[in-house]
Amino acid sequence: MTHLVSPSILSADFGNLQRDIEMLNASEADWIHVDIMDGVFVPNISFGFPVAEVAKKHATKPLDVHLMIVEPDRYIKRFADAGAYGLTVQLEACPNLHRTVQFIKEAGCRAGVAINPHSPVALLDDIIADLDLVLVMSVNPGFGGQHFIENTYKKVSETRDLVAKRNSKALIEVDGGVDKSNAGKLYTAGANVLVAGSSVFASGNPSAMISTLKHA
Repeated sequence: MTHLVSPSILSADFGNLQRDIEMLNASEADWIHVDIMDGVFVPNISFGFPVAEVAKKHATKPLDVHLMIVEPDRYIKRFADAGAYGLTVQLEACPNLHRTVQFIKEAGCRAGVAINPHSPVALLDDIIADLDLVLVMSVNPGFGGQHFIENTYKKVSETRDLVAKRNSKALIEVDGGVDKSNAGKLYTAGANVLVAGSSVFASGNPSAMISTLKHA
């Protein structure tokens, strides 16, 4: 089974972003997670194209971009041009989700859909066969450092079953409160990709923590 780690630069030191990205380049991280927040879909603002472009300039690993924004269709091409490898949109922000997924693929990116903690996995039934990634949010999106929601294990298992039922090739990613205490359980439940921000960058040895999460 695929076990990948995608550290979130939302928790990096923005005064030393190049340094932190180079640390991720040298680590066992597989992707670099880039959280885009607009202050509308979520109650926080993170960063936009300039930071994504800087990340791409220094990163040797794929950028895993998560758009926590309203009207994501307006910005898909620009984030693709800024260097996104994968673009994940929020199910709750996309009234025409199939069209949005098609736009992502036409832009040359892997297509992902994220679901918030309150959204049932069954809402993915008609789209999952078209996806490269499903992101199960294990906190309510908007801020780093939140506590992991225990119901996530059940949702990951349900997503795994839906992937199998629909013969989808989608990887299952989990984001929010991921650390060494739950990483192994998430892999067991069916997760393929773990996003970790605070647990990586707040640790004394971020590179070692990435290895711990990857091999949990």
